Amino acid sequence: MSNVALGRRTRLGYSLGSFVTGAFGTVPGLLLLPYLTDTMAVPAAAAGAIVLLPKAWDVLFNPVAGRISDAGLARRGSRRRSLLLGGLALAVCFAALFAHPGFGSPATDAAYVVAVFFACATAFAFFQVPFNALPAELTAGYHERTRLTTWRIAVLALAILVSGAGAPAIVSALGGVPGYRVMGVFVGVLIVAGTIGVYLGLRRAPAGRLLQPTPTWRALLATMRRWRSFRWLLAVYFVQALGVATLLAGVSYVARYVLGDADLQALLFAGFVGPALLVMPLWDRIGRTGGKLTGFRVASAVFGAALVGLLFAQVLPLAAVFCFVAAAGVGYAGIQVFPLAILPDLITAEEERTGATRAGVTAGVWTAAETLGLALGPGLFGLVLGAGGYVSSAGGRLVAQPDSAVTAITVGFSALPAVLILLGIPLLRRSVLDGERKAEVVGS
Repeated sequence: MSNVALGRRTRLGYSLGSFVTGAFGTVPGLLLLPYLTDTMAVPAAAAGAIVLLPKAWDVLFNPVAGRISDAGLARRGSRRRSLLLGGLALAVCFAALFAHPGFGSPATDAAYVVAVFFACATAFAFFQVPFNALPAELTAGYHERTRLTTWRIAVLALAILVSGAGAPAIVSALGGVPGYRVMGVFVGVLIVAGTIGVYLGLRRAPAGRLLQPTPTWRALLATMRRWRSFRWLLAVYFVQALGVATLLAGVSYVARYVLGDADLQALLFAGFVGPALLVMPLWDRIGRTGGKLTGFRVASAVFGAALVGLLFAQVLPLAAVFCFVAAAGVGYAGIQVFPLAILPDLITAEEERTGATRAGVTAGVWTAAETLGLALGPGLFGLVLGAGGYVSSAGGRLVAQPDSAVTAITVGFSALPAVLILLGIPLLRRSVLDGERKAEVVGS
């Protein structure tokens, strides 16, 4: 590992893995809740719990996957095998998730979804944990890590755009159970493509120092207790992941019941993610000139302010709604880039201090927090729907909703995620900045 700039092949190869993380991180958040409430007739609050339950397992399992990944790195000198096996298994499980076996009752169909979602979450852990660990090992360059992350998030934006806009469009075009089945296969193919892309793209990538994993869990827990910079950054990332997941869970409902046109779902998603493809050079420049932490704060403020504007989506002209959605997308791009650019800096500084591998297990803890946030978001939105009196249905039929349900949809889509995103600003404590400065010295 060196401070030398990575080649485009390596940056692109690594970034292609975002098709896996983008598809699995986005589509269940968008469609799993309406799949349960409007196709299987599962009550909203119960559907929210179903979305959460398999992810709760992932929170416990991800640190274990990180430890397994570190051990595999020590044995084989590479994390690529785990990426390949985890990604391919995820693709198969994802297609099965939306296959809708039709056992004859909402309870048994929902139980099937829970079981397959457990398998998806486990397979995803074996992909995402090493994927998040790699930036700390591909380069020691402080600013090169920001550049690598902007490439990753740019491809992530493209992946989210393709999967997040394409998956609802397929469901809408084919309708009901057939639409969800075809959509599941479509997203599975995207996951396979991203998996093979990152596996082949990193074939000649530089490798980090092969440090030995920390021998005991007690030693790892001791590290986490004293590693304040990581804990605060993790807290911000978790809270904001929760906000993003709550927002995404509401897109389908906002299009149908607030804006009155289900076909707007794909356009809303494209309007949110599209700007990220354009503003990555801007966030890279801000990170280089003003610092990564400053860029993180600015992005959070932009995102939160735009979400506050969307609180008035019921009365705003459609063009104004899309302007706020685009502004939210600009902020979203920044809150994805900066924490992922700071994380490898903190890992490097901690590995210098301890002399032991931290990348895999740290990525496992990080992924666990992200997973929990993304899982709690739809569950939280489901609770808001239930409190507003949302009426579930079967077969994908639209039913009249009370005014309280429409208000709940609007608040769950805008005000609630705005609070969570803006909460990240005061949580960005000086301890994170101190850790970043130490890492900049190490990487310079």
